[in-house]
Amino acid sequence: MGLLTDMQRSSLARARAARTQRSEVELRAAARAAPPPPQLHRTAAGFDLIAELKLRSPAAGNLATHTLDPLVRLDAYARGGATLISVLTEPERFDGSLEHLALAADRMRAHGVPVMRKDFLVDPYQVVEARAHGAAGVLLIIRLVDRARLVEMLDCAAELDLFVLLEAFDADDLAVANEIAAGRESERGDVLMGLNCRDLETLAIDFDRFERLRAELPARWPAVAESGVVEPVDAARVAALGYRYALVGTGLMQRADPESAVTALLAAGRRAVGASA
Repeated sequence: MGLLTDMQRSSLARARAARTQRSEVELRAAARAAPPPPQLHRTAAGFDLIAELKLRSPAAGNLATHTLDPLVRLDAYARGGATLISVLTEPERFDGSLEHLALAADRMRAHGVPVMRKDFLVDPYQVVEARAHGAAGVLLIIRLVDRARLVEMLDCAAELDLFVLLEAFDADDLAVANEIAAGRESERGDVLMGLNCRDLETLAIDFDRFERLRAELPARWPAVAESGVVEPVDAARVAALGYRYALVGTGLMQRADPESAVTALLAAGRRAVGASA
C-alpha cells in the first residue's frame, strides 16, 4: 500500500470521527468567531519561502530531535524571512495535530506571518477545522479526492477566505488543475499551484520534474516547488524556472540554525530571479 492510499484511508476515518464529536454547524460557528489570520502576500522580490514545521517524515524519520522547542524554530523561520508557515497536522505518519496548528497560528500572528494546514484532506469539514484553528490556508491534493469533492473543498476554502495550495505530482494531475483553473476564472479565492517532486509510493525525489512539467502548470496561479529544495543552489534552480515559492520542510527541520538557512535559501532564489529578469 502506498503512502497516499494509506493517508487517504486514515484521513477519511479522522473526518468521520471528528464529525461525531462536533457538528459542522458548531465548527463553522467556531471558524467565524476565530480572529482573522494574517493574509498571504507575495513580496516584490519575486521569490518567497514556505517554511514547514514537520516533526516526523516517512522518508527521513524523526525530525523532532533537531529542536527542543518547535515554536522557537517557527520564530526563527519568521525572522529569516519566511512568508508562510506550513504545519503538518497528520498524526500517524507525521506526528502532527490540530493543536500544533493552533499554537503555530497564535505564535505567528505576532510576526504577521500566515499559517497553512498541511494534511491529507478529504472532506470540507477538515477545511473548516483549519480555519477554526487559526489557519489562513490549506493544502489540497488533487489526486486524493474526485473532481466534484475537490471543487467542493475549493469552494469551502473560498467561502472562509482561506487560500489553497493545490498539489500535483504529474502531468495527469496538472491536466485536472488546468481544467479547474479555466472554470474558476470568476471565482474568488487565492490559489497557489504546487508541484511535488517526491514520489509518494517510493518516497524518492525527482528534482528534474520541476523543469519537465513547469510549462504545464496553470499560468494564472503562482507556482510552488514542493520537496527537493534543501540547499541554496536548489532554491536558485526552481526560482530560475519561474517558481514563485519553494516549500521546504525536512531540509529546514534538520538545520541547527533555521533562521540563517531560510535567509540563505531566499537570497539564492531572489538572485536567480534577478539574473533572469
